[in-house]
Amino acid sequence: MRARDVNVFYGEKQALFDVDIDLAQNKVTALIGPSGCGKSTFLRCLNRMNDIIDICRVTGSITLDDRDIYSRDIDVVQLRARVGMVFQKPNPFPKSIYENVAYGPRIHGLASKGRELDDVVEQSLRRAGLFDEVSDRLQQPGTSLSGGQQQRLCIARAIAISPEVILMDEPCSALDPIATAKVEELIDELREHYTIAIVTHNMQQAARVSQFTAFFHLGELVEFEATEQIFTNPHDQRTQDYITGRFG
Repeated sequence: MRARDVNVFYGEKQALFDVDIDLAQNKVTALIGPSGCGKSTFLRCLNRMNDIIDICRVTGSITLDDRDIYSRDIDVVQLRARVGMVFQKPNPFPKSIYENVAYGPRIHGLASKGRELDDVVEQSLRRAGLFDEVSDRLQQPGTSLSGGQQQRLCIARAIAISPEVILMDEPCSALDPIATAKVEELIDELREHYTIAIVTHNMQQAARVSQFTAFFHLGELVEFEATEQIFTNPHDQRTQDYITGRFG
C-alpha cells in the first residue's frame, strides 16, 4: 500500500498532515509515537474505518495495488476483506470458535459449507498458532478462551478471508507477557504471507517485530525508515528524544 499527502480532519481540527508512507510487501511496518499523535488515525485510513465517523474527512491518496481505495467505485466491504484489522482489545463474536473463523469466508463466498469450510477454519487457526490448543473444543464459545487466545482467534478470523494486508492496532496492549510473546512470534510468521502494519506504544516490541518504523508526533510523520536506522541512528532529534524516553 502507498499513502501520499494524506491529511485527516475531524470537523475543523486537522489530525494528520501530509503523510507519505509505503507499506512494503511481506514486511511489518510499526507506527510509533505518543498518545494522540495520529498513528491509529492513519491506520484506520488504510481500510476506511474512518468512514464510520461522520465528521472525519480524508484527503490525499492511498492506493492498494495501484488503485485508490477512496475512489467512488471501490466496494468498501471488499476493501476490508483485502485489508483486515485486529483491534486493541480482543473482540471475538458471541459464537463458537469455529463460527468465529467460518463467518467471514461464508459471507464473502470463499467457502460455503462442509469440508471446504472446515479446511479454511483449520488452516486459519493453524496460521494463528491456535489450532492445537482448541482442536477438541471448536464448538465452545470464542469468549471462553483466555485473552491471548482470543486475540489469536481474532487474527485467525482476519486471515480466514485471505487478506493482502493486516492492520493491528496495539494488539498486545491487553495481554500478559507470555501471550504477547506468542502474538509477536505469530506476527513474524505471518509476514511470510501478508503485509502488516502495527500500531504500538511498546518500543521494544516495534524493534522486535518490524522491518520499517514510522514515528508520528502531533499529527506529523516525523521519520520513516528501516527499523534498525530509527532505533540506532535516527535523523530527527524528536525521534531520538522519544525513543530514549525524554518525552511521550
